[in-house]
Amino acid sequence: MSEQALERVKSLAESFVDPYMGIDLGSAKAVKEVAVVDGKARVAIELGYPMAGVHDRWVEQLRRHVGDVAGVSGVEVAIRTQIVTHQVQRAVKPLSHIKNTIAVASGKGGVGKSTTAVNLALALAAEGAQVALLDADIYGPSQARMLGSREKPTSRDGRSMEPVMAHGIQAMSMGFLVDEESPMIWRGPMVTQALEQLLRDTRWQPADYLVIDLPPGTGDTQLTLAQRIPVTGAVIVTTPQDIALLDARKGLKMFEKVSVPVLGIVENMSVHVCSQCGHQEPVFGTGGGERMARDYDVDLLGQLPLERSIREHADSGRPSVVADPEGAAALIYREVARKVAAKIACLGRDYSHKFPNIVVQNT
Repeated sequence: MSEQALERVKSLAESFVDPYMGIDLGSAKAVKEVAVVDGKARVAIELGYPMAGVHDRWVEQLRRHVGDVAGVSGVEVAIRTQIVTHQVQRAVKPLSHIKNTIAVASGKGGVGKSTTAVNLALALAAEGAQVALLDADIYGPSQARMLGSREKPTSRDGRSMEPVMAHGIQAMSMGFLVDEESPMIWRGPMVTQALEQLLRDTRWQPADYLVIDLPPGTGDTQLTLAQRIPVTGAVIVTTPQDIALLDARKGLKMFEKVSVPVLGIVENMSVHVCSQCGHQEPVFGTGGGERMARDYDVDLLGQLPLERSIREHADSGRPSVVADPEGAAALIYREVARKVAAKIACLGRDYSHKFPNIVVQNT
């Protein structure tokens, strides 16, 4: 009977569909241990994405899913997270100490891309991951203000910089290096070189995810990142407005052309929420993000309202995930973070570090 119970518990555990990866645990090879001892079942699960915010709920769902087995009086479920490095573009090597890189992009400015990037980074950290944030907007860096830090990066060796720590994540931005009101009057080649230096000359501590806040558009900076900097996947930010969607589609197509997976779409300003009466009105239209997601067969990761508190939190240096962690906006950002991380967990792994270096010598 115990052998039959063991097989039944294992079969049920493997048939459970992960709500974020969208596949069963057997296909994800996530069931690492199943045992039945003295009528008690133990199931050990290993997931490739952080999910601290839903851990208890997830455990209870799996326990109920496995619970109805003859000969089993109780089920213990243990879940651990193991985030690994995934593939990037061909001919580009992953960064040392950085397992996965997420580019947050938009086709045009003013759609809330930087706010999304910083809250995504903070949400991933809140879910249990080690996270870094790179502000790749050289002309208009905003992450120093959004993180509430004016700390100048230090250097131990005179060649590289230490990242600035803010709200539990590492960060680097041109905003930490120059005065907030100083314009960067640089031509394209200088900007792309500065981006690479910010990325490669920063002594990043080991991180599961590096979130890169890209400037709007599809110009030199975006192409440099897409062709020369390792990117695991991209998140496209837009509003429901038709003009914003036109440019967002260009950004999505750019990543497709350089073989960077698009992890999904975040729609900002989906509906305006009146701070006085709570009345909701779709100022910028409705359904734009859903149509774009459907047209390009990608996921709509989340829809954020046009809400004053989101702007106030970012301007104050305490983004919504930090300022109001139980608020509606923070919960949406954390849901987006889990979906993004789960999407990455489903991508192909990087095994380049396991191959030995081949050296040819004359003898």
